[in-house]
Amino acid sequence: MPLSMVNAGEPYTIKKIGGKEEVRRHLENLGFVVGGVVTVVSEINGSLIVNVKDSRVAIGKDMANKIMV
Repeated sequence: MPLSMVNAGEPYTIKKIGGKEEVRRHLENLGFVVGGVVTVVSEINGSLIVNVKDSRVAIGKDMANKIMV
């Protein structure tokens, strides 16, 4: 399921990252890699605050929909 639909506070393993090559590369630079663990901290107006690789990253719902867990 997409990252935008998960429960906050629970760790999930990234299974697949979709989208165009430039989008995938951008997400990879932020720390979103297949096999990595992500935890949604909170959701504000559709944007997600996510813990990934000991960092907090804010991503929009459209980006979160491309990350499958």
